[in-house]
Parts: sequence; structure tokens; C-alpha cells
Amino acid sequence: MEEVFSRRKVLTPQDLRWLNERSDLAGWLQMLSHLGLVGALGYAHYLMMGTWWVLLTGFCLGVTINFLYAAQHELSHWTVFRTKWLNEAFGRLIGFFMLFPRDYDLIMHYSHHRYTQDWSGDGELVREPYTLTTYLLWMIGITYWRNRIYGIIRRAAGVIIEPYIHDGEKARVINESRLHILGYAIIAGLSIWFARWEALTFWIIPIIATKPIHQLQNTIEHLGLSHEKDIMNNTRSTRTNFFMRWLCWQMPYHTAHHSFPSVPFWKLRALNNKIETNVGPVHRMGWIEFQVEVIKKLWSKDESQYPSNEVWVVPKKGGGQIKLEA
Repeated sequence: MEEVFSRRKVLTPQDLRWLNERSDLAGWLQMLSHLGLVGALGYAHYLMMGTWWVLLTGFCLGVTINFLYAAQHELSHWTVFRTKWLNEAFGRLIGFFMLFPRDYDLIMHYSHHRYTQDWSGDGELVREPYTLTTYLLWMIGITYWRNRIYGIIRRAAGVIIEPYIHDGEKARVINESRLHILGYAIIAGLSIWFARWEALTFWIIPIIATKPIHQLQNTIEHLGLSHEKDIMNNTRSTRTNFFMRWLCWQMPYHTAHHSFPSVPFWKLRALNNKIETNVGPVHRMGWIEFQVEVIKKLWSKDESQYPSNEVWVVPKKGGGQIKLEA
């Protein structure tokens, strides 16, 4: 299916005003339910210490913490709460525990939306094209955590190499990284001094061990799609269930999110329905289906060998191509 359309044809001004409305209530319900699940699983993990069940509780705890990045993502869009400072406060708190400083995330993510799939500008594409080996290392979390930890240390040392961090932003990013390093050092120092390992048991080990689960969502959103400036062909939504959409803060409706980034997470389903009603189906795959297909593709040749305007990871039954213009 080939179709070119304007965003103005997707939503009326009245639709957009309604979809852009924020809600403290909706934000609190999502935030407290997610944090409540983290707390409940943390308590279950504590109760299961000394039994084999600790593997299950640790797995569930780690997955739930990892998906708090979905909260940080929405907080970086200032769409979780209508009260602005709540987005700031929770964004900094969650960014600390995700090892993903908020100011850095804001800058990187802005470039990702402004230059989606543009190798020269997208903050998520500051990397070499994947080979099968480099993809698997990223997927299981080895290079992910290396980049996160080394990046904070490097920026704290005053070394900024990211092209999307402008001169006027560098001091803020450097100071933020230094505060993170100080916070982590205090936690490590207190843990050693008092011989308490809760930070490892309930935080570091679970999120490192379960990162591959979170990467199922991180990798599906754009990889294997066109590098042209075309939201409907450079962004992919996820086919998943109600619980995972909740845990991902509705980010499986990713094409809708990129089409109108100002729309809060809890209205993305309605936005997605508008897009598919007025335009047609978006690119969508399941997590495991996507992993099978992308590994098959990278087994045959690396990412750089696929044309930049080609959608090269598609469902087995194929899929239409729809072009969205500003």
C-alpha cells in the first residue's frame, strides 16, 4: 500500500487538543501502580531469599525495574503529569536508578525525535551499523551497560563526544553526570561500610540480568525500517498484550507516539486508532517474531548492506508502506 498523507488529515484541531490534554490523575495511577509493583516484587524477593524461588522473584523484579525507563521516557516528554515539576522530579529520580541521567536523556531523545532514523542526527543511531555479533551483544545487554556506565564516567570527566549535545548544554550534562557518580559512590561506600548488599540484591543484579527482556522493546521500534524521513516507514509498533502495554507505558503504540510526540501515553491507543482509521495499518510485529526475522537478516548480511530507504525487517506475511509527511 502506497499513500502519502499529511498529519493535518489524521486529526482535526479539536482531536489534537483533546489528545494533548495532560492529567495528574492518569499520571499518578500509572506511576504508583508501576512503583507499587516494584515494591511488591522487592518484598517477595526478600521473602524468597534462601530458596530457589529467588530466581523467579529476581527475574520479575529486574524486568519491572528495567521497564521504568518507559516512565522516564514519558517524563522526558513532560506528558505524565499536568503539574510540570512532577515530571522533573520523577524524571531525575528514575533516571538515577536507571543509570540514565535525565538531562542527557532529554537532549538525546529530542534529537531522536527530530532526526528519527537519520544516521547523522538521531541520538539513538550514534553507533556503527549492526553486524550479527554486535547486535547480539547489544541485545543481551553487554554493550548496553558498557555504554551507559562508561558514558556517565566520561561525561563526568568533562569529555563530551556526542554530536547532539550542543555547547550550551555541555556544562549541565557534565554536572549532572558528576552528581550521579557522587550518588553511586555514596551508595557503594555505605554498602561496604555497613556490609549491606541490598543495592546489589534488589537493584543492580536484577536490572543487569534481565536487560535482554527490556531490549525486546528497545530494539523493535526502528531497526530494520527505512532511514528516510517518513514516520510511517521508519517507526514500528509492537503487537503485544494488555499487561505489557501497561508495563511499557503504552510505548508499543510507537508509530502513534512518533507521529504526535506531545500526546500523553494513556491516549496513544486512541491516537493509534485514529491513524489506522484515517490512513491505514502501521508497521507492527511481535517481539519474538521480530527477533527471529532480524537475526535471520543479520545472519545473511550486516545492516550497512541494506538500502537506506528499504524496510528490510517485515512480518512473514509482508506489510504495506504508508508515507507520513509533516
